[in-house]
Amino acid sequence: MPAFSVYNDFPQETTMQKRHLLRASAAAAIALSTGLAVLPAVAQDNVFKIGLILPMTGQQATTGRQIEAAARLYMAQNGDTVAGKKVQLIIKDDTSLPDVTRRLAQELVVNEKVNVLAGMGITPSAMATAPLATQSKTPLVVMAAATSSITEASPYVVRTSFTLPQVSVALADWAPKNGIKKVVTLVSDYGPGIDAEKFFNQRLTFNGGQVTEALRVPLRNPDFAPFLQKVRDAKPDALFVFVPSGAGAAVMKQFLERGMDKAGIKLIGTGDVTDDDQLNDMGDGALGVVTSHHYSAAHPSPMNKKFVEAFEKANKGLRPNFMAVGGYDGMRVIYEALKTTKGAGGGDALLAAMKGQIFESPRGKVFIDAQTRDIVQDVYLRKVERVNGQLYNVEFDVIKDVKDPGKTK
Repeated sequence: MPAFSVYNDFPQETTMQKRHLLRASAAAAIALSTGLAVLPAVAQDNVFKIGLILPMTGQQATTGRQIEAAARLYMAQNGDTVAGKKVQLIIKDDTSLPDVTRRLAQELVVNEKVNVLAGMGITPSAMATAPLATQSKTPLVVMAAATSSITEASPYVVRTSFTLPQVSVALADWAPKNGIKKVVTLVSDYGPGIDAEKFFNQRLTFNGGQVTEALRVPLRNPDFAPFLQKVRDAKPDALFVFVPSGAGAAVMKQFLERGMDKAGIKLIGTGDVTDDDQLNDMGDGALGVVTSHHYSAAHPSPMNKKFVEAFEKANKGLRPNFMAVGGYDGMRVIYEALKTTKGAGGGDALLAAMKGQIFESPRGKVFIDAQTRDIVQDVYLRKVERVNGQLYNVEFDVIKDVKDPGKTK
C-alpha cells in the first residue's frame, strides 16, 4: 500500500503549490496551538501608504508644520478609507538635508512599500528624491519646492505648489506701471531664488525697467544685513526679494531697522516674504508691501473661508499659508487618483490619474497640466493691509490660468 500523502486529493497541483499548502497548514497549526489569530494575507494589500517627507525641525520647520496640518485636515474632512483602501500617512523629518531626504525616501519605498511619496520642503530635497521615484515608479507629489525644473527631474513628479517663475513674472509686469523702474534683486542662493531672479529680471527689462544689481544670500544661516546696507546705499526705486518660507520676517525686520522704507525704497517680492504664517508678527512696517503669489489666507472665495476656519480650529488658531494649500491640494490629487484607479494598479496608473485633474482649490480653480505635470493656477497681486485688527495679504488684481513660464517656449 502506498504511503499516505497530503497531496493525494490534489493530483493536478504542482510541486510548488503543494509546498505552499504544507507551509500554510503548518502556519495554521502553529497559530492555533499558540492562540494567535491567522491574519489574512490580503490585509496589507488593503492599506494605501503615503510617505510624507518634510522639514519638521530646522530652518524650514514652519513648512513641515503647515503641510502636515493641512494633510491631516484633508484626511479628517474626507475620511481615511478610499476605494476600499485604508489610507496611512507616514511622516518623516528630513531637516531640509537632501542626503537625509534621499535616505528616508529609500526606506519608505523599500521597507514601508509606500504607494506615493510626497512633501519635499525645498528644491534640493525634491531633486535628491526624483531619481528614486523614477527607478521605483513611485509618484512623487511635490507640495512645496518651487524650482521650475523639478518636474523635469523625473516623469513621476507631480507638483501642487507653484513655481517661482509663475509668481515673479506678474510682479515684473506690475512694477513699471507703478513708478518702479530701477530695482535691486535679493534672493536666496539656490534653485528657486535663481529662478526668481532670472524671470523677474527678464520681464522687468522687457517692460522697460532695469535691475541695477543682483544679490544672492546663502541659503544656510543667512545674514541679510550687509546686503541690505548695500541696497540702501544704491537707492533703487525698489528691492525685489525672494527668500524661503520662514525667512521673510527676518528680511522685513532688517529692512525696517535700516530705515529703507523711509529712504523711499519700496519692498516688493514673491509671497514668501509676507508669509501668512508670520505676517502678524511683522508689525505695521509691513503695511503697503506689494507681493505676487498664488495664495492668500484672505482669498475671498467661500471655499477658502471654510478652509481657513477649519484649519485654524484644528490647529489652535494657526493661520494657513501657501505651504498649507500645497499640502491640502496634494492630498486631494492623491485621493482622486486612488478613486479613479478604484484602488487597483501601481505607480503608473496612479500617475496617469493625477495628470489632467481640474478642481476648485482654496486658492481658486487649478489644474494639473498633463504634459508638464505642473500646476496651472491664478496668480494674485496683493498688498498688506489691516483687516479686523490683523495683517493680511489683500488681493487687488489677478492673472488667470498662469502656466510655468520656465516651461513655455
